[in-house]
Amino acid sequence: MLRVQPDPFDPGMEANAFAARAAGAGAIVTFTGIVRDTDARLAAMEIEHYPGMTERAIAAMMDQARSRWSLTDALVIHRHGRLAVGETIMMVATAAPHRAHAFAAAAFLMDYLKSRAPFWKKEMGVAGTSWVAAKDDDEDALKRW
Repeated sequence: MLRVQPDPFDPGMEANAFAARAAGAGAIVTFTGIVRDTDARLAAMEIEHYPGMTERAIAAMMDQARSRWSLTDALVIHRHGRLAVGETIMMVATAAPHRAHAFAAAAFLMDYLKSRAPFWKKEMGVAGTSWVAAKDDDEDALKRW
Protein backbone atom coordinates (compact mmCIF):
# COMPACT_ATOMS: atom_id res chain seq x y z
CA MET A 1 0.00 0.00 0.00
CA LEU A 2 1.25 3.46 -0.90
CA ARG A 3 -0.08 6.87 0.05
CA VAL A 4 1.36 10.30 -0.76
CA GLN A 5 -0.76 12.83 1.06
CA PRO A 6 -0.82 16.27 2.68
CA ASP A 7 -2.80 15.15 5.71
CA PRO A 8 -1.34 14.04 9.04
CA PHE A 9 -1.63 10.38 9.97
CA ASP A 10 -1.40 8.42 13.20
CA PRO A 11 1.60 6.06 13.04
CA GLY A 12 0.22 3.84 15.81
CA MET A 13 -3.11 3.37 14.06
CA GLU A 14 -1.32 2.74 10.76
CA ALA A 15 0.98 0.15 12.36
CA ASN A 16 -1.96 -1.62 13.99
CA ALA A 17 -3.94 -1.70 10.73
CA PHE A 18 -0.86 -2.96 8.88
CA ALA A 19 -0.30 -5.73 11.45
CA ALA A 20 -3.96 -6.76 11.28
CA ARG A 21 -3.68 -7.47 7.55
CA ALA A 22 -0.16 -9.00 7.63
CA ALA A 23 -1.32 -12.61 7.48
CA GLY A 24 1.54 -15.10 7.50
CA ALA A 25 4.09 -12.62 8.78
CA GLY A 26 6.49 -13.59 11.52
CA ALA A 27 7.98 -10.10 11.71
CA ILE A 28 6.79 -6.55 11.18
CA VAL A 29 9.17 -3.60 11.05
CA THR A 30 7.97 0.00 11.15
CA PHE A 31 9.82 3.28 10.83
CA THR A 32 8.36 6.74 11.28
CA GLY A 33 10.21 9.86 10.15
CA ILE A 34 9.69 13.16 11.96
CA VAL A 35 10.63 16.69 10.87
CA ARG A 36 13.59 17.52 13.07
CA ASP A 37 15.38 20.72 13.95
CA THR A 38 18.96 19.87 14.82
CA ASP A 39 20.16 23.43 15.44
CA ALA A 40 17.05 25.33 16.63
CA ARG A 41 16.78 27.25 13.37
CA LEU A 42 14.03 25.42 11.49
CA ALA A 43 10.40 26.55 11.68
CA ALA A 44 8.91 24.33 9.00
CA MET A 45 9.65 22.29 5.90
CA GLU A 46 7.80 22.52 2.61
CA ILE A 47 7.74 19.30 0.56
CA GLU A 48 6.82 19.42 -3.11
CA HIS A 49 6.27 16.60 -5.57
CA TYR A 50 4.80 15.81 -8.98
CA PRO A 51 1.63 13.73 -8.50
CA GLY A 52 1.75 10.55 -10.52
CA MET A 53 5.51 10.63 -11.00
CA THR A 54 6.17 10.38 -7.27
CA GLU A 55 3.78 7.48 -6.78
CA ARG A 56 5.22 5.58 -9.76
CA ALA A 57 8.76 5.99 -8.46
CA ILE A 58 7.88 4.84 -4.94
CA ALA A 59 5.77 1.94 -6.25
CA ALA A 60 8.81 0.78 -8.27
CA MET A 61 10.94 0.91 -5.09
CA MET A 62 8.33 -1.14 -3.27
CA ASP A 63 8.20 -3.68 -6.13
CA GLN A 64 11.98 -4.00 -5.97
CA ALA A 65 11.84 -4.60 -2.20
CA ARG A 66 9.15 -7.26 -2.68
CA SER A 67 11.26 -9.02 -5.32
CA ARG A 68 14.45 -8.99 -3.22
CA TRP A 69 12.97 -10.07 0.11
CA SER A 70 10.13 -12.38 1.05
CA LEU A 71 7.62 -9.71 2.04
CA THR A 72 4.02 -10.51 2.79
CA ASP A 73 3.15 -6.80 2.75
CA ALA A 74 4.68 -3.33 2.58
CA LEU A 75 3.44 0.16 3.38
CA VAL A 76 4.82 3.59 2.53
CA ILE A 77 3.11 6.81 3.59
CA HIS A 78 4.80 10.10 2.72
CA ARG A 79 3.43 13.55 3.33
CA HIS A 80 3.83 16.69 1.26
CA GLY A 81 3.02 20.34 1.87
CA ARG A 82 4.04 22.45 4.83
CA LEU A 83 5.18 20.46 7.87
CA ALA A 84 6.16 21.93 11.23
CA VAL A 85 9.03 20.68 13.36
CA GLY A 86 7.91 17.56 15.23
CA GLU A 87 5.30 16.51 12.66
CA THR A 88 5.32 13.04 11.18
CA ILE A 89 6.66 13.18 7.63
CA MET A 90 6.68 9.54 6.53
CA MET A 91 6.27 5.92 7.53
CA VAL A 92 7.57 2.62 6.18
CA ALA A 93 6.28 -0.76 7.30
CA THR A 94 7.31 -4.18 6.07
CA ALA A 95 6.03 -7.64 6.95
CA ALA A 96 7.83 -10.91 6.23
CA PRO A 97 7.96 -14.48 7.49
CA HIS A 98 11.37 -13.74 9.08
CA ARG A 99 12.78 -10.62 10.73
CA ALA A 100 15.91 -10.36 8.58
CA HIS A 101 13.80 -9.85 5.47
CA ALA A 102 11.50 -7.34 7.17
CA PHE A 103 14.44 -5.30 8.51
CA ALA A 104 16.41 -5.37 5.25
CA ALA A 105 13.41 -4.38 3.12
CA ALA A 106 12.50 -1.54 5.50
CA ALA A 107 16.08 -0.21 5.49
CA PHE A 108 16.21 -0.46 1.69
CA LEU A 109 12.94 1.47 1.33
CA MET A 110 14.02 4.15 3.81
CA ASP A 111 17.36 4.65 2.05
CA TYR A 112 15.76 4.87 -1.38
CA LEU A 113 12.97 7.17 -0.21
CA LYS A 114 15.54 9.52 1.29
CA SER A 115 17.70 9.69 -1.84
CA ARG A 116 15.64 8.72 -4.87
CA ALA A 117 11.98 9.52 -4.27
CA PRO A 118 11.09 12.63 -6.29
CA PHE A 119 10.37 15.03 -3.45
CA TRP A 120 11.81 18.53 -3.22
CA LYS A 121 12.27 19.89 0.29
CA LYS A 122 12.60 23.51 1.30
CA GLU A 123 13.53 24.48 4.84
CA MET A 124 12.00 27.62 6.33
CA GLY A 125 13.77 29.04 9.33
CA VAL A 126 15.05 32.08 11.14
CA ALA A 127 17.66 32.77 8.46
CA GLY A 128 15.21 32.49 5.55
CA THR A 129 14.43 29.63 3.20
CA SER A 130 16.68 27.19 1.37
CA TRP A 131 16.27 24.02 -0.67
CA VAL A 132 17.63 20.87 0.93
CA ALA A 133 20.58 19.50 -1.04
CA ALA A 134 21.45 15.83 -1.40
CA LYS A 135 23.81 14.62 1.31
CA ASP A 136 26.83 12.41 0.74
CA ASP A 137 25.83 10.20 3.69
CA ASP A 138 22.46 9.48 2.09
CA GLU A 139 24.10 8.64 -1.23
CA ASP A 140 26.65 6.42 0.53
CA ALA A 141 23.83 4.50 2.23
CA LEU A 142 22.59 3.36 -1.19
CA LYS A 143 25.88 1.58 -1.94
CA ARG A 144 24.96 -1.31 0.33
CA TRP A 145 22.00 -2.18 -1.89
